[in-house]
Parts: sequence; C-alpha cells; structure tokens
Amino acid sequence: MELNNPLITTLIGLIIFYIGLKMFSGGMKSMGNMDHLSYFIHNPYWMFFGGILMTLLWQSSSLSTTAIIALVASGAVPLPAAIAAVLGANIGTTGTIWIAGALVSDGMPKGDTLRIALAHSGVNIFMAITLMPFINHIARFLGKFG
Repeated sequence: MELNNPLITTLIGLIIFYIGLKMFSGGMKSMGNMDHLSYFIHNPYWMFFGGILMTLLWQSSSLSTTAIIALVASGAVPLPAAIAAVLGANIGTTGTIWIAGALVSDGMPKGDTLRIALAHSGVNIFMAITLMPFINHIARFLGKFG
C-alpha cells in the first residue's frame, strides 16, 4: 500500500480534517465566560451579520457552522441567534464566488460568471430575508428534538 493511491490519501485527508474539526469544536466549547459579548450573542440580527463577516473572513461556511454548533452545544449562544448566524454564513459563502469571478474576469465578474454570482447570492439572500422573521419559531420547533 503506497501513499500515491488516491483512495488512501483521501481517507488520510478526511481523518485529519475530522480530527481538526473535533479539536476546533473542543476549543470553542472551552472558551469560557462570554458575558461581555452577551449583547451581540443574544441579538439574532448581530449574529446574522457576524455569520456573514465570519464566513467572509474564513472563506468557509463549514468552519463557521462548526463554530456556531460548538457554541450552542456549550450553552454560550442561544439557538435563535445560532440559526441567524448560520443564515448569515450562507450569505457569507457567496463571497467566494464573487472573488473567483473577479479573478477570472480581471475585475468585476462579467457574462455567465456574473449571472452565476448573482443567482447564488440572490437565492441565499432571499432565503435569509424570508427566514429571519421566523427564527424564534424555527428554534422552538428544533428544540423539540433535543
């Protein structure tokens, strides 16, 4: 068995990724007292914008969502605010397509690249605008499962 085998390297990569996520999640759970952030943490609209910003900076909605889930599991973030942050992360992830489009088009995306970026952004923004007023109801519904 050699390491040039794509199946072996894929499995090793997934294992390393999983271990990294578990360590990240454990670190997020042990962040400690976050009372100084309670105004932001308990406000779904601030968490929504925080989710956008966090995902734009990290360029990874998976990492943002993992962090949010870990904070909810530790009790640091209430579920409605976490739902808002995940909705924000979905919008933040559209930043990647705008960056890629700008690099491919030497500036502002044009043609098909622009249409794809607008569709991707538009769908995620529409979803967030549609669901934001109902996050408390969604949280109550999801709370019944755990």
